[in-house]
Amino acid sequence: MLATAFIFGFMATAQKFFAIFDFLDPIGDALADYEITDQVFSNEKWRDIPPADTNVVLVNIGIQPRRVIAEQLNMINHFNPKVIGLDARFGVLKPDTLGDLMLAGALANSPNVIMYAKLLNPDSTGLWHDVEYSHPLFQQDHEAASVNLVNETAGAQQYQFKTCRSFLPRERFFNHETNKIDTMLAFAVALTKHYDPEKTEKFLARNIEEELINFSGNVVDYGRTRFGTRFFALDWYQILDSMQFSPDFLQGKIVLMGFLGADFDDTRSFEDKYFTPLNTKYTGRANPDMFGVVVHANIISMILSESYLDQMSEWQAILIAVVVCFLNVVLFSLIYHKLTKWYDGLTKLIQLLEALLLTFIIILVFHYFNFKLNLTYTIIAVLFAGDSLEVYFGVIVNAWEKIAEKWFTK
Repeated sequence: MLATAFIFGFMATAQKFFAIFDFLDPIGDALADYEITDQVFSNEKWRDIPPADTNVVLVNIGIQPRRVIAEQLNMINHFNPKVIGLDARFGVLKPDTLGDLMLAGALANSPNVIMYAKLLNPDSTGLWHDVEYSHPLFQQDHEAASVNLVNETAGAQQYQFKTCRSFLPRERFFNHETNKIDTMLAFAVALTKHYDPEKTEKFLARNIEEELINFSGNVVDYGRTRFGTRFFALDWYQILDSMQFSPDFLQGKIVLMGFLGADFDDTRSFEDKYFTPLNTKYTGRANPDMFGVVVHANIISMILSESYLDQMSEWQAILIAVVVCFLNVVLFSLIYHKLTKWYDGLTKLIQLLEALLLTFIIILVFHYFNFKLNLTYTIIAVLFAGDSLEVYFGVIVNAWEKIAEKWFTK
């Protein structure tokens, strides 16, 4: 037990000490945003290509003026979708007054629209103190929902965002109009609530503060991810031509309007674009692979298919690490006292095999049970156990025996 405590103390000290040398570790920096479970998403050996999700249709608004977006919205409404999500902010009025009025009129004729809201200025408790809405001319009385993603950092640039893996189904914010704390649903959750209230309530009943996203596909990604044809999508000009799609293509569906590049041939737009576990490159990634509106589509698909991901809590991860480390200490202590000459070779071999086995278990459990094991502490404890135990016996125990012999015995 003392040896196990020493190993964890040594791990904590090493973490603090080596942190100051992070700038000398380019390999560590390259792998800092990689997780073992990414293999399940991006490796064809682990996950088959899923069928297309017919519940969601994405529409690219591009960089078109507001009068064109108004025409898009009118065309979509003509085909009676179940609900429309408009992932775009219209914060100020434009010199094109007619375009503004056209968009305002289209929104007034769209009772089933969920509008963009961006939560800003969080405090240490996770409470947001400001909300960014569209201009009142466009916001009208439409419901707004949070488009925030967990990887976004206040004040950071888009290229500084890390891999998007999770989202918060509910966000708390301070409502300055009522001077009370209110709750806002995530953009995707608000849309599914209109589309399928029963499944949405079932999802929210999980009462998990931060949900992992079970990514299932992308659109027009030019090979940067697997499953690039998971969702149906229309470019900004295609939605304006009813001959480009059948009447039932939009009818009764969730339609997500948002930015997917200037057009589908645009490979250089990185605005509102993120890295995801579907990315085929694990390290040295230069180009993000998924637009924010497609991330919302993945969340919607996960809720409607009820294919949630669960994960191990922090206390469970620490408990497993302590138990496994203790068992390793027992085994390594026997080797140290009974097979002294074999200690270094045997412990290194056992540590390597254990680390590989634990890594394989993480992938298998995630693949078959949609459960994310957090065995990072366990693997580190295993890799530290052999040498740390040798230091414990060779330095700590011997030093204590010398002190005890000199001061506490006759």
